[in-house]
Amino acid sequence: MARIVVENAVKRFGDFMAVNDVSLTVDDQEFVVLLGPSGCGKTTLLRAIAGLGIVDSGRILIGSRDVTYLPPRDRAISMVFQSYAIFPHMKVFDNIAFGLKMQKAPKSLIKERVQRAAELLHIENLLERYPGQMSGGQRQRVAVARAIAVEAQVLLMDEPLSNLDALLRLEMRAELKSLLATLNATTIYVTHDQIEAMSMGDRIAVMNSGRILQYDHPTRVYDQPLEQFVGGFIGNPPMNFLQARVVENGAAAQIGDFRLSVPPEMVVPLRSYDGAEVLLGIRAENMEALSQPASDALQVSVKVVEPLGSQNLLTIPVGTELIKVATHPDFESAPGQDLWIRFPARKIRWMDRKTGRAISPSVEAMQAALAS
Repeated sequence: MARIVVENAVKRFGDFMAVNDVSLTVDDQEFVVLLGPSGCGKTTLLRAIAGLGIVDSGRILIGSRDVTYLPPRDRAISMVFQSYAIFPHMKVFDNIAFGLKMQKAPKSLIKERVQRAAELLHIENLLERYPGQMSGGQRQRVAVARAIAVEAQVLLMDEPLSNLDALLRLEMRAELKSLLATLNATTIYVTHDQIEAMSMGDRIAVMNSGRILQYDHPTRVYDQPLEQFVGGFIGNPPMNFLQARVVENGAAAQIGDFRLSVPPEMVVPLRSYDGAEVLLGIRAENMEALSQPASDALQVSVKVVEPLGSQNLLTIPVGTELIKVATHPDFESAPGQDLWIRFPARKIRWMDRKTGRAISPSVEAMQAALAS
C-alpha cells in the first residue's frame, strides 16, 4: 500500500508562507494533480513529500511509515522533474538505469527493467544515444522512463510537460495517462495547466497562496467551485461572475432591472443576504443566447464575436462586467447586435461577495427535490 497522507504541513521561506497548514490524502494507486498558479506552493509541497525540502511543522506519511524527516532515498519514491534532470554525458540506457544502479540491482534486472521502460515510452531504439542527440520530447520520455524503471510505489511529477510545445504536450499527455494507468503507482502530478489537470487526474487539489482551496473530482471542481478563485482559475474561458442583489427574501436576484428566480434549494441560504449583493457565477457554455426577446432572459448587446470553429465566443457587457457566452457556431451574431441571455438557475454558483466562498444550497430542499 502506498497511501500518502500530509497532515497540517507548514513551510516558510523567511516571512513567506509557501505551504500554509495543508492536509492532503492520496489513496493507494490514485492519480492526484496539484494545480495552481506560479508561486502557489504546489512544487514546495511536492518537494516536501519527496524529501527534497523538510516541512517546518506537520507530518508526511507514505503507507504506514512516517517519512517526514527521512531522506529521499529512504522514501520508496521516484520523481520526474520539470527540467528533465538527465545526465548529458550518459547514454539513454545508463540514464534510465541510474536509479537501479544506485540500488545495486543485478545487471540482468537492470537490463530487463530498462528495456521494459524504454518500450513503454517508445524510445527502445534510442538507448545508445546521448541526450544532446535527441529532441525535448525524447529527453522527457527518458526522464519518465528512468522514474518508472525503479518501479517505486510512489511517483512524483513536477510539471513534466511544461517545456514541450503545444502539439507535443497534447500527444505526451494522452500517452502519459495511458502509461500511468498500467503502473499501479500512487502518483502526484504538479501543473499550472488546467487542461492537464482536468484530463489526467482522478482528483484535483487547487492551490493558492499556500493553501488547498478545493480537493475533488475534476468535474465537480469545474461545475461546483467552492471559491471564486477556483471558478476563475479553472475553465477556458473562466467562470463568469456577475453582481446580483438578493430580493424577495431570497426568492429572486436582481441584475440591474432584470429579475432572476432563485432555485428552491437556494432560497433559504440566500435569505440571510436579502437586500445585499452576492456573486452569480456561471460558465460561458451554460448560458443560452436568444435572438428574440423572452421574459426570463436579460437583454444585452454583443461587443465582440470570436469564431472558434466548434463554437462562437461572445463578449458581452453586463453592467460594469464583461462576460463570455458560448454559442453554437451556426448562431448568428455580430458586434452591436442585441441578444437575450437566459441563465439556467441550476447552473448558477452563488458566492459570498466579501469572502468569495460558495453559498451552500439547502440540504433539505435538495433532498425534497430529489424525492419529488
